[in-house]
Amino acid sequence: LGVLLVCTYATKEVTKKMKKTKLYIPQIDCDVKAGKIINPEFIAKCPPGCQDVKYRVYGTDIYASFSSVCNAAIHSGIIDNTGGKILVQKVAGHSSYRGSFSNGVRSLSLPRWRESFLVSEGKPRKGVTYPSTLEYSSSKSTAVKSGNDTVNVPPGDAVRKEHQTSSVPTPAAEMATTTPMPTTTMTDPSITTSKPTTKPAATRTATAAAKTRPGLHRVRDIAFQGTFTSASNRNIVRPNTGIQRQEPVAAFQRAASSPAHLTMETDLWKPGLSLFDTGFSSKEELNPKLLESISQGDPNCKVDLAFLMDGSWSIGKRRFQLQKQFLGNMAQALGIGIAGPLMGIIQYGNDPSTEFNLNTYANSKDVRNAIENIPQKGGLSNVGKALSFVNKNFFSDANGNRGGAPNVVVVMVDGWPTDRVEEASRLARESGINIFFVTIEAAAESEKQNVIEPNFVDKAVCRTNSFYSINVPSWFSLHKAVQPLVQRVCATERLVCSKTCLNSADIGFVIDGSSSVGTANFRTVLQFVANISKEFEISDTETRIGAVQYTYEQRLEFSFDKYNTKQDVLSAIKRISYWSGGTSTGAAISYTSEQLFSKSKPNKRKIMILITDGRSYDDVRVPAMAAHQNGVTAYSVGVAWAAQDELEDIATDPDKEHSFFVDDFDNLYSFVNPLIQNICTEFNSQPRN
Repeated sequence: LGVLLVCTYATKEVTKKMKKTKLYIPQIDCDVKAGKIINPEFIAKCPPGCQDVKYRVYGTDIYASFSSVCNAAIHSGIIDNTGGKILVQKVAGHSSYRGSFSNGVRSLSLPRWRESFLVSEGKPRKGVTYPSTLEYSSSKSTAVKSGNDTVNVPPGDAVRKEHQTSSVPTPAAEMATTTPMPTTTMTDPSITTSKPTTKPAATRTATAAAKTRPGLHRVRDIAFQGTFTSASNRNIVRPNTGIQRQEPVAAFQRAASSPAHLTMETDLWKPGLSLFDTGFSSKEELNPKLLESISQGDPNCKVDLAFLMDGSWSIGKRRFQLQKQFLGNMAQALGIGIAGPLMGIIQYGNDPSTEFNLNTYANSKDVRNAIENIPQKGGLSNVGKALSFVNKNFFSDANGNRGGAPNVVVVMVDGWPTDRVEEASRLARESGINIFFVTIEAAAESEKQNVIEPNFVDKAVCRTNSFYSINVPSWFSLHKAVQPLVQRVCATERLVCSKTCLNSADIGFVIDGSSSVGTANFRTVLQFVANISKEFEISDTETRIGAVQYTYEQRLEFSFDKYNTKQDVLSAIKRISYWSGGTSTGAAISYTSEQLFSKSKPNKRKIMILITDGRSYDDVRVPAMAAHQNGVTAYSVGVAWAAQDELEDIATDPDKEHSFFVDDFDNLYSFVNPLIQNICTEFNSQPRN
């Protein structure tokens, strides 16, 4: 009986251990990529706080194994930023991965990668045994935490790293990797045995940095006291203005020894993280093909983007660093590349200067490194001068402007500008530049009397509907604006200032080919049509040109979708042959409305330019009114014997601004510029709300 009881007890103990083994779920860090884990299928637990742009994700639903596992799980909606259990299954690589924005995470596109993975709820599948420890591909020299010590594993081996669910590794205890080498699996128990060892220099440095980090919180107020008049009552002086700016002080009033103060400082400043944490280990081996793929960028966000960086003295050094951190995070979140967004930076103070152009760097890593090395200029906050500089100098072919990508300017401004922005902004918008403003710590009610130009943001941005402006209450919450701003600048269909008077119209010419015109004068009319056409940006997505010739009858010379380049359009105009006959202008207007403008694109302005030399044999008022009601803006150009009353009936109201008369065909050229100027003035006077 005693033996039986002993055996029963032993069996229960074994069963308990087996159950514990089955229930044990390894924890992984936010930066762990699926490709670094050898196991083909596993369940793991993600910690809180993985929803961060530095943990990059590639793909949608099916993710490239170069992605952060936990952030991919957030993107797919399996977990949220509080963490949780997930099931990961490795699958074959794909030829392309589609980027998207989902659940607060923007994933990037990738042309190809050798391995993929799927993420689902952390429930075990029947018949599958899941590992309680995960196998990681190793590096040349890998430090593995075991108890309170670190053990160095020789190069050329694979490491079996155990993540304990009871605690999350601290930065000093995280695994540091160097250049990967060919590996084999190693399961020697001595790897996980606590042994005092000599740490490599890199590990000692990281540990030392981690130990000194709390000190950063304690001295931070002292640093501000050295920069400003006092930590509790900061007065930032804008040089040469005589204006002192009173700023919020709540974040700096507690004593440094206060636990609440330390908690707040940790959340805001996050000294444990590098300002420009890329999400990649700086020593990690990346396949050259991957680097090439990443440098292609996100094709769903093809924009030419300029940031106007505030370098004025009102910011101070610490906030200037926060601004650089924000710009680095933007570069990382955007996914810079030649097929996606390109990014340049202009720093402004008293005067603007280009830090780097659109074509200087072709990947996010190089952009971040360049941002990290930008020194502060100092001076005033002359935003208007900076916008003029960008409009005149930045978006040029020599600087990398691609033409087919929307031009976007994001203005970073601390408080308010020290010059006027309205006129410079208007000229930039009319050049097709989409202007966004990110204002940080805007003027309080007591400070508004110091603002040179009230409502400067609404006077500057592309539209006054809040889409083009973001107001951030504090520099220490600027990081929260990264994802909202990425979504907005990448929403290319909403960048309406890319549409200018020269690239967003369907223009239909209605040409009088009656006998009274004559062959020589008809060629002069065609030259007039060509001179107007060549001023526009012509393509299938920009301005399109069509032409109708009429006498008693009508003939469609070419439709809007016939020619997609300026040269083809000009050649087609030159080939139009003179018809000769009577003058039925009213019938020609009706024909043009039905055969040309009925096929106009919904997002295009419909512009009709009619040229005639005499009075019509039929009524023009009813056809012209029908065209106006269908959204056609009509211009009439009369020559010699044209009837002034008919020209005004044809023209859109106010008819004096839309009708022109010249007594001789040879003087037609004088109306080219006034006509184009009128088209642009009308376009630019549209409401901006």
